[in-house]
Amino acid sequence: MSPTERDTAVTLGALQRAEAILGAFDAEHRELTLAALSRRSGLPRSTTHRTAETMIRLGWLDKPEHHYRIGNRLFELSGLAPIRHELREAVLPYLHDLHHATRITVQLGVLDGPRVLVVEKITGHRPMPMLSQVGGTLPAYCSALGRAILAWSETETIDAVIAAGLPARTSRTVTDPVALRRELAAIPDRGWAVEREEGNIGVSCVGAPIFGPLGNVVAALSVTGPTKLVRADRAGPAVRMAAAAASRAYAFRR
Repeated sequence: MSPTERDTAVTLGALQRAEAILGAFDAEHRELTLAALSRRSGLPRSTTHRTAETMIRLGWLDKPEHHYRIGNRLFELSGLAPIRHELREAVLPYLHDLHHATRITVQLGVLDGPRVLVVEKITGHRPMPMLSQVGGTLPAYCSALGRAILAWSETETIDAVIAAGLPARTSRTVTDPVALRRELAAIPDRGWAVEREEGNIGVSCVGAPIFGPLGNVVAALSVTGPTKLVRADRAGPAVRMAAAAASRAYAFRR
């Protein structure tokens, strides 16, 4: 192995360890002790400690007292990602309008493999603690955000989501591939996707797609709240109109 190849291997190894440590954090594990960080990252305790200390100096991690957490530097960098900067900036006014009209949680998401990455969320005075936070993910197959995107996606994309598995999250979750495809096929005619207590009992969601300048689906927005407050016949048209306006704004910006 040449010196250049050896240096590359060392750098790659360090980055892979940093990735493992960052991957140990999620919405339910925002702060971790060294022991927990080592266990969840799969790295030896000494390696975890050494790598984490380097990440603290870089601002990637923070360590108040005896717990590690994500550092502010990563938060600063995340705002530079095109999906956060361009899409969020273009769509945010319409998210606020939709929240003002419905008074329930509004979310913006993009497809990330078989899951949906939550890019923005507005909760107001009715927080929904069981929902994913900004930066979190949720299954595409049983969420209105995911279905709104999949309904306008290529067959290969839908096939990949189904191949990843359709486990039941509640007794109402659609887990049959044929039934899911049938549901996706019905969405374009009405203009919005519906999810009723498939992710969380007592919570329902209505979502609609956001399109890019070439007419391809790039994201979706949704309203989510207690089932008794989320009626598709009322929320659907509002969500569809907000998504259409957001699509025009995003396409113009692009």
